[in-house]
Amino acid sequence: MSKYDVAVIGSGPGGYVAAIRCAQLGMKTAIIEKYSTLGGTCLNVGCIPSKALLDSSHHYDDAIKHFKEHGIDIPGEIKVNLKQMIARKQTVVDTTTGGIDFLMKKNKIDVYEGVGSFIDATHIKVTGKDATKIEATNTIIATGSKPSSLPFINIDKERIITSTEALKLKEIPKHMIIIGGGVIGLELGQVYRRLGAEVSIVEYMDRIIPTMDASLSKELNKVFKKAKFKMNVSHKVKSVERVGDEVIVKADNKKGEEVEFKGDYCLVSVGRRPYTDGLNAEAAGVKLTDRGQIETNAHLQTSASNIYAIGDVVKGAMLAHKASEEGSMVAEIIAGQKPHIDYNLIPGVVYTWPEVAAVGKTEEQLKEAGVAYKSGSFPMRALGRSRASMDIDGFVKILADEKTDEILGVHMIGARCADLIAEAVVAMEYRASAEDISRMSHAHPTFAEAIKEAALAATEDRALHV
Repeated sequence: MSKYDVAVIGSGPGGYVAAIRCAQLGMKTAIIEKYSTLGGTCLNVGCIPSKALLDSSHHYDDAIKHFKEHGIDIPGEIKVNLKQMIARKQTVVDTTTGGIDFLMKKNKIDVYEGVGSFIDATHIKVTGKDATKIEATNTIIATGSKPSSLPFINIDKERIITSTEALKLKEIPKHMIIIGGGVIGLELGQVYRRLGAEVSIVEYMDRIIPTMDASLSKELNKVFKKAKFKMNVSHKVKSVERVGDEVIVKADNKKGEEVEFKGDYCLVSVGRRPYTDGLNAEAAGVKLTDRGQIETNAHLQTSASNIYAIGDVVKGAMLAHKASEEGSMVAEIIAGQKPHIDYNLIPGVVYTWPEVAAVGKTEEQLKEAGVAYKSGSFPMRALGRSRASMDIDGFVKILADEKTDEILGVHMIGARCADLIAEAVVAMEYRASAEDISRMSHAHPTFAEAIKEAALAATEDRALHV
């Protein structure tokens, strides 16, 4: 029986990063993955493939809507080759997952293909291609999450689908009904709307991206309506039925009236659930919460002292980068170091266009906590860079403590906000004030100038270009 200092179950952004960090710290490490490719949901059927399709569809959208204005004339009709688009997406996925294979070899990490389940707290059985038993002094559970559904929905993976199937459709839907106005539903909805599908969003809450600052939701809703999405918030779905190639969704609206949606595809995008199937956690003394998450302390240690859990399978935001940070932290804890994660500073991003990004507290959270704050906003349309690229939707908003001027939250929607949010994270990590950012030189012309201008607006209400 092979013996390891650390065994990692799951090879997503949490698991593979944890394994690499353990190996870097001199520990003999193994990683167990049930699928034939490494990378978990994120690399195979999540973050990476969805961004590939978003990018391809964005190019097509630009070509049909903006190229002529830019002075680019393309003779003949511009057509979508969905088969090639999906093939390119798969090439991106294959290259990325192949990179993880290389990193495992480089760091001398043993890879086992199969389902890892506990025999006891220090022994793991691998069932599958590489069937075996191993001994591990420490184990890190990084088994991630799976798409959630509603109890009355039968997902047939053909017409009633999850995000996994939406990434490999063989045709552009005529009318895609999306249940859920969160990140995944909006991103995939934008892909297919750009390609010509009619898209209806059906959201239970009173706004889309309901966990983010309300101002971001309002602005993104405006952009989506302009793109002719059919937005239906405050709608409680009560049935989803497939009749041949048609899907019928019934819901009660805000007034309690029944409304009906008919389409050829229905994407169920109501969140994700922790995945612990086959883990046999009880045999190792690992406890689960009522929500199916693995119970951990502040050091992500489970009820079994030598077993840790990270990523989507524990509490907190289900984000790839959050899982990676936790993977590094746990590896360093096992090595006897004292790392730390500030969960308030884990940024959230929606990769629609315009992109939406945020870090820290929302206005709603500050009001609820009774924190006195000031706010400064700056519209993207006031930037020369935005006008040059025709990306004028959105704004940057900075929330700062009313007395100390410390930045408490940054919320932005616009071009390249997924990258711009890093400036806000760095500033808040060092507890910067709005004035600190307002006095920093930002290159001109850039989208980042909006952050400086919002900081000026928050400091003394003296934004320069609006």
